[in-house]
Amino acid sequence: MLMTQQQALEVLASHRGDNIVVTTMSSVGIWPQFSDSPLDFAYIPSAMGHAPGLGLGLALAQKKHGIIVVNGDGCMLMNLGSLVTLTQNPANVYLVILENGLYEVTGGQKVAGAGRTDFAQIARGAGIQRVYDCDTLAGWQDASAQVLSGLGPVVVCLKVEGRIGQKTPKAPRPMREQIARLKEALHIPCS
Repeated sequence: MLMTQQQALEVLASHRGDNIVVTTMSSVGIWPQFSDSPLDFAYIPSAMGHAPGLGLGLALAQKKHGIIVVNGDGCMLMNLGSLVTLTQNPANVYLVILENGLYEVTGGQKVAGAGRTDFAQIARGAGIQRVYDCDTLAGWQDASAQVLSGLGPVVVCLKVEGRIGQKTPKAPRPMREQIARLKEALHIPCS
């Protein structure tokens, strides 16, 4: 039985440590159930596929915090090249790909290659050394501490249940407020 996105994110929250967490698309609506930290950044409205680049930029700009990027499989398909970019600029980026085979927030259409695309194999082919693939909640619970420790880049692919009929979630705070909270948490002067 596949885990739900809520279960996957709850495990992530319990092992996130002091990492910055960037959520996108459907995970934005779920993550606030588990965390309301200044180190949370809801990337909505998102440019689908660009969260790994945002995460890499944050990781390179500061070294104190690792960056966990929660991306859907649809978002990954929009920018598979980001996997190669992560290997060219190694940083502590932990890319969590929630694979449900659907574009949840646009009507539940199947993503291209649903059920056939092997994101873990693609990540390895791009040169990512630390790649994990979990298709059960127990497997994710067992692997999560190891996945979120050590040096990045890391990719973990989590098979989760799809949810049809989801609406585009709203960020828990306006973007300006999120940016100000993150800058304050990182001790970056606000201007």
